Amino acid sequence: MPADDLSDEQHYLDHARAELARMRVKTEALRDSAIGGDKVSTEILALTLHRRVQSLADDPTSTLFFGRLDLDHAEHGSERWYVGRRHINDDQGDPVVIDWRAELSTAFYRASRVRPMGVRLRRRFGVDKGRLTAYEDEHLADPSETGGRSAILQQEIERPRVGPMRDIVATIQPEQDEIVRSDLGTTVCVQGAPGTGKTAVGLHRAAWLLYAHRDRLSRAGVLVVGPNRAFLDHIGSVLPALGEVEVLHTTAADLVGSAPARGVDPTESAVLKGDPRMAELLRRAVWAHVGTATEALVVPRGARKWRVAAYLVQGVLDELRERGVRYGAAGAMVPQRLAHLVLLAMERAGDSPDDVVQDSVARSTAVRQYAATLWPTVDPKRVLHALWTDTELLGRHADGLLSVEEQRILLWANPPRTRSAARWSPADLVLLDELADLVDRTPSLGHVILDEAQDLSPMHLRAVGRRCSTGSATVLGDIAQGTTPWATASWEESLAHLGKPDALVEVLDRGFRVPAAVIAYAARLLPHMAPGLGVPESVRDEPGDLVIASVEARGLAASVVAAVRAATQRPGSVGVIAADAQISVLSKALSRNGIEHGTLGVDHGDIEHQIDLVPATVAKGLEFDRVVVVEPTAIADAEPDERTGLRRLYVVLTRAVSGLHVIHSEPLPAALSPVIPADPPAEL
Repeated sequence: MPADDLSDEQHYLDHARAELARMRVKTEALRDSAIGGDKVSTEILALTLHRRVQSLADDPTSTLFFGRLDLDHAEHGSERWYVGRRHINDDQGDPVVIDWRAELSTAFYRASRVRPMGVRLRRRFGVDKGRLTAYEDEHLADPSETGGRSAILQQEIERPRVGPMRDIVATIQPEQDEIVRSDLGTTVCVQGAPGTGKTAVGLHRAAWLLYAHRDRLSRAGVLVVGPNRAFLDHIGSVLPALGEVEVLHTTAADLVGSAPARGVDPTESAVLKGDPRMAELLRRAVWAHVGTATEALVVPRGARKWRVAAYLVQGVLDELRERGVRYGAAGAMVPQRLAHLVLLAMERAGDSPDDVVQDSVARSTAVRQYAATLWPTVDPKRVLHALWTDTELLGRHADGLLSVEEQRILLWANPPRTRSAARWSPADLVLLDELADLVDRTPSLGHVILDEAQDLSPMHLRAVGRRCSTGSATVLGDIAQGTTPWATASWEESLAHLGKPDALVEVLDRGFRVPAAVIAYAARLLPHMAPGLGVPESVRDEPGDLVIASVEARGLAASVVAAVRAATQRPGSVGVIAADAQISVLSKALSRNGIEHGTLGVDHGDIEHQIDLVPATVAKGLEFDRVVVVEPTAIADAEPDERTGLRRLYVVLTRAVSGLHVIHSEPLPAALSPVIPADPPAEL
């Protein structure tokens, strides 16, 4: 490539950095001098400008643009646009860099020789520590060029990683871009094999939606729901790097965490509590609190007493039950409806009461007490506690819904003496969330990104769906990676429980992160635990390293230490994944040998270690350049059944970006043994 051209591009990058700095300084000045109509509006304005300042931060180790488009327009001649992570303009307002989310940027990701979209030349830039190192051109309008795979694109995909997930704006593929730019009103479900970038696609869709629908979503809100805290730590820097600092993140457990989860359900109980029939059981339990009017309502007012017959009151109760509103909202209407009946009696007697009189009657002690006896206040914890401790009550509400044996499973064997002493399980918290929504409607957000959705029970999916009942969702997952006893068998079923049965289901099966040797090895498990799912295709040029080592049990720890030391001889992150019960022993072995490391699931937010110990139950959604898997059979056997165990193992084996080293003293699962490499295994 001509050195002058690269130098010119570097000068343009320096110019873009200077303009971004100018934009930030200008915004800081506006923030510091912000004055609104009153104190509150001044604070809101200052906060808005402060967030704008944050979004204009420059990372000197990165680059402000990663591509260039040269367009040919018959009317306007040639145009040149630089595509980057955020929009940058000069002091005249002219664009220096256009945001990757802008409509014009679509051509950077989707233009091809078959469909050039007006692009004459597409240029990709190689970057190292914030400096441009190379560029690569595609002449889409030149029929003499046959094209080929982009070396710069491939290098970026395969670049070693340390720390949290980073954005993929420079490497978004056409099929990923189609999903990212799906309309706000469309709920999209992405079935993505390991390494296909489904999580990154979901996060980038959130960023694109905030760009395209800023006003609406800034009010309604966007939420990312992940499987655990380690996962959220891993992805937490992606959206801020794209200038989006207002997106909320939570785990699936914390989403419904109205109380501490201090109890643990046996598997059969947890599965049953996640069953969609629980929704009907809880609905019956809540609405059973509505009483039957057997006595007339009598309201003293002045020297007179006004009487409303019981059958008229019952008509009000029946009408409110049939309206389809929440229990609490309907209950709030009861005093006013009763007061209206009193006013009708007054009118029949020749009086002329108005709305003020009706409000006064509705607030009267007689009406409020009468209404409370027929439509009492409902507390979710009290309702669930009663169900799990009262055999007769549970049997009444579960009649025709649950078998006697299923009812026995749900009842607490050792009921707590008081409701405050109840040790709620994670599955109970999901049911408490359902009960709370039956009483008062859960507020809806504008958009929810749900990752690892295949692991949620039907009742948990209902809880997520309530958070986007009037909005949309991006649902991400892989049926083959379902590792809970209630993991879904089909997306159609899951989407129905989520309340989005018309969602668009997209399949990503091209693996950009997991190398061919690793994915081929892990895919040997698919026929045994997810028959019918296709084997993902790795598009990596580098096949990756695969080492399978059988060792004596007494030498297991020493072999792990040696493998970790070998892995650290190359740049990038190292993950040591083992059954949860083995993590403590392995941590001590690494420490004795002077190997500094973190432990995910314990060191939340720890992104400084090159080496992380990872319990198998925390590994989902994470990735490391090199992975050492310890005792695959122990990982599989820790799960309640064979299918779930193999799925957990599949997840663990597909966390490697460059190399996988499997160390075992126990025999491998039948699907993985024996392995006879054609060539001597490469060193990690």
